Amino acid sequence: MPNRIRAGALTALAAAALTTATVLAAPAGSAAPKHRGPAFLSASQLPPHPSSSWTAGKVTDGVPIELRFCLDDVFPGYDSRYRDFYTDLDTTARQLTIVTGSAGKAKALAGRMNKEIRSCAARAEQGNPEVEAYYRGYGTIPVEEGARVHGLHTETAWGAQDVRLMSVGRDGRTVTVVDWSQMGDFGDAPVRAFKKTTTTAVNKLY
Repeated sequence: MPNRIRAGALTALAAAALTTATVLAAPAGSAAPKHRGPAFLSASQLPPHPSSSWTAGKVTDGVPIELRFCLDDVFPGYDSRYRDFYTDLDTTARQLTIVTGSAGKAKALAGRMNKEIRSCAARAEQGNPEVEAYYRGYGTIPVEEGARVHGLHTETAWGAQDVRLMSVGRDGRTVTVVDWSQMGDFGDAPVRAFKKTTTTAVNKLY
């Protein structure tokens, strides 16, 4: 039986595909002007964990590997930054923000992201015959220009189960994605608390 690691099935698929992918970051030596970018969630604003506190990583340029399998085809050439969050156990989270050139481009990007997340379960099964994946939609949130919440559950042939909650929100020309994951199934997902976190994430951008 394969060893159980913190990365879920979708993360493993993303890592396998990353051999030909490039990280979205400013070219070396570029001298972009400094400006105040979108704000990120703090550790205390994540869904509470019953037996561990959250730790926030540094805000980093690029795209987290955990989001690449579901969303790699939609990342444009805009500035993107992310922040990882960890617990002492298997529960992790991350927030990505992308600043586009206009509100119209951000709206189109958010729509494409929601579409790709809805089809991610089917693509996970096509990419690995040992993975069964399921999708649930958890509706929209009336915050700024809107946010939508998704759920993904994967089961592997060797018995590993992972559940993820993902949301896509927009404020003006900025899109943010919040992603939460741990071992388990849909019954283990803190949907209500995650919606609160998503609302905070979108409100906090500017």
